[in-house]
Amino acid sequence: MENSGTLTLAAAPIGRAEDASARLRTALADADIIAAEDTRRLRRLAADLDVSPTGRVVSYYDVNERARAVELLDELRAGHDVLVVTDAGLPGVSDPGYRLVTAAVEAEVPVTVLPGPSAVTTALVISGLPSDRFCFEGFLPRKAGERAARLRALAGEARTMVFFEAPHRLAATLAAMATALGSDRRGAVCRELTKTYEEVRRGPLGELAEWAADGVRGEITLVVAGAPERVGEVDLAELAAEVERRVGDGVQRKQAIGDVAREHGVPKRELYDAVVARKADH
Repeated sequence: MENSGTLTLAAAPIGRAEDASARLRTALADADIIAAEDTRRLRRLAADLDVSPTGRVVSYYDVNERARAVELLDELRAGHDVLVVTDAGLPGVSDPGYRLVTAAVEAEVPVTVLPGPSAVTTALVISGLPSDRFCFEGFLPRKAGERAARLRALAGEARTMVFFEAPHRLAATLAAMATALGSDRRGAVCRELTKTYEEVRRGPLGELAEWAADGVRGEITLVVAGAPERVGEVDLAELAAEVERRVGDGVQRKQAIGDVAREHGVPKRELYDAVVARKADH
């Protein structure tokens, strides 16, 4: 769109203000409008960077994101430059930004990014887990049943997985992960990244869940190893027989199917079908 403003999404430090880029300092000083997830934290960051914003500062967070995106798009169409800054990291990554970017792209408004700190990639590279292929899952559902269902769906995911989590839900989430993915699956709890009390706790999910049971504070990013790759062809008939053996030992069939599927890296649906077929044949 001719004569429109430019939408800029800027990465903010995830811990230390000195991690801010020179481009972020310039953008904060020059933007016509700054859309901030928390205006108080934005002004504190600007003060730490010795920057005095000259543009209008407005709030832009999850509750008002939809309505504010419409207003900001109107400002962009009117030729005003808009800078989007969240509390930490990149806008749009589990933070407001996606709706505005989508609207700007559809309106042919220029969009650019000031790259910088990201808790996702910072946790990934410090975790000690494979980083050549990974996926970001954001926050898991808060309700136990929905969380368990999401994790069961991820049990066969071969890529390293990165999650965000609130500290007061960490122990429950790690316990749910240990149940759905296996207590011996490797993980890393990354706490307070880049801050004074940064801590990275690595180990099997079962051990991490026990450690977190006493309570953990701070900003949390979780990194979990992907499912082990299948080696050669898997004989579903043999796995179905293993399920029946465990059922004979007193394990509930649903649990036995889940455990065997997870241990051998096969989809539960395929194993369930094989169990049903075996029962029909016998």
